[in-house]
Amino acid sequence: MRPDREYKDSFQHKGMRKKLIELLREKGITDEAVLEAMNNIPRHYFLDSAFDKIAYEDRAFPIAADQTISQPYTVAYQTQLLQVKKNDRILEIGTGSMYQTTVLAEMGAQTVFTIERQKKLFDEQKRYYHFRSKYPNIKFFYGDGFAGLPTYAPFDKILITAAAPFIPPKLAEQLKPGGFMVLPVDEGDGQRMLRITKKEDGTIEEEAFERFSFVPMLTGKNE
Repeated sequence: MRPDREYKDSFQHKGMRKKLIELLREKGITDEAVLEAMNNIPRHYFLDSAFDKIAYEDRAFPIAADQTISQPYTVAYQTQLLQVKKNDRILEIGTGSMYQTTVLAEMGAQTVFTIERQKKLFDEQKRYYHFRSKYPNIKFFYGDGFAGLPTYAPFDKILITAAAPFIPPKLAEQLKPGGFMVLPVDEGDGQRMLRITKKEDGTIEEEAFERFSFVPMLTGKNE
């Protein structure tokens, strides 16, 4: 990772970003608010400087703690399914590189509560000075994503950025009636992308979409 977290966004970076947004549009992303937010967020900032020239390719890259920064198409796809609205209170499970987190904040969420179980990544996020000051609506937590944040519930939206073996029941409880949860479900090489809608009576409705590949969602915290 960049040791000083110095913020730089050159014309070259902006040009590469514009081409990426055009590609995402060609691949079927239609939510212009998602595309605009991703065009405003410098993905290269969340990667080691060695990736500068390829940071806007539509693929995942390694980050600390044997984790990855998701493929831009995956970020756009999940965010589009989440249907982010102004003033939403969103719970994100798996802060990771913080890239997806900033996309949600850029879209106008009232608060993004984000949980990271990897201590190394959680500590790394403290050095993202530019975005922590730009988005004071992001609240960071080190903890177990399966437990969620009951103190701050209920949430309008919940986004899980790792492959869950099942729909976490405690997270379903923390979802507001009428709210959405977007998550990849299943173990193995590929996962179904699900959107869960919590009905007013507390029942859950599931919609299944494309298949993706995510790192597994694990219980507990990793020191």
